[in-house]
Amino acid sequence: MRFKLMLSLLMMSLSAVAAQRPVSLEVGGGAVYGTELTPDGVSGKVPVVLLHAGSGPTDRDGNSTMLPGPNDSLRLLAEALAKNGIASIRYDKRAIGASALPIWKEEDLRLDDYVGDAAAWLNKLRGDPRFSRVVMVGHSEGALIASEACAQGGADACVLIAGSGRAIDDLLREQLQERLPPPLREEADRIMADLKAGKTVDKVSPPLMPIFRPDVQPYLMSLLRHDPLKAVAALKMPVMIVQGTTDIQVKVDDAKALAAAAPKAKLVIIDGMNHVLKLVPDDQQQQIRSYSTPTLPVAPQLVESLTGFIQAPK
Repeated sequence: MRFKLMLSLLMMSLSAVAAQRPVSLEVGGGAVYGTELTPDGVSGKVPVVLLHAGSGPTDRDGNSTMLPGPNDSLRLLAEALAKNGIASIRYDKRAIGASALPIWKEEDLRLDDYVGDAAAWLNKLRGDPRFSRVVMVGHSEGALIASEACAQGGADACVLIAGSGRAIDDLLREQLQERLPPPLREEADRIMADLKAGKTVDKVSPPLMPIFRPDVQPYLMSLLRHDPLKAVAALKMPVMIVQGTTDIQVKVDDAKALAAAAPKAKLVIIDGMNHVLKLVPDDQQQQIRSYSTPTLPVAPQLVESLTGFIQAPK
């Protein structure tokens, strides 16, 4: 009973500053489904943000089925932006969450599909008379998707949060370095070399199956063909690159590499922000807990930086 009361109060608080409704977009013979959040009580046009989640089974709210619980990072970010007069769309990628339709099988997914879907959303938002400015914000792998979709979809500005400044195989090698014993590291290196050469791998050791299972290998092969530095360097609109200092998945050096490739971009380093956009110290146990703790708010510095960038005149 107490939980229901708290939930009710939370929804009342949100409805006081934002109007929420389901949205969808027809793409590739199916539809992807999402949530639109618009600030309440604001007259005239408002800027709108297209939020894109990170890799794997990460949904519109920033939650993954590979984690023991939700962190709600993207939902919390959308709600914080709504309080600052900024609308948003966040959606489940093909084959994820509400967009898990039979038409889309894991082995058929490609990064280019996600880029095309995001560009289609941007085109739709650009034609919506309610919105003054269309900005895409991509998180983690979504940063790479955003950098390419912004060019295709003609966004007014592009924001990359916790985006890798290296090819995916280099990033994976670093992430796996301390987590795997030498024999599995060597196997992972061999698999990535084969995938980069365009060859699938039939035999994968059980500990590596979550990353390199056969059904996901075609997607990884498509991902390896994309260069995040070339993508950000090609952008003509204003760009902001954001990175937290306590991110255990992507490093500040990645953000600096992206910024070096796009010298006109604004680089924002947020002290103490981790990969799920929360203020968490560089402590392993606290980091792990934060990935499944929805009660932790997103970093206020992130909201402040995004708000200023999104609302800036063209």
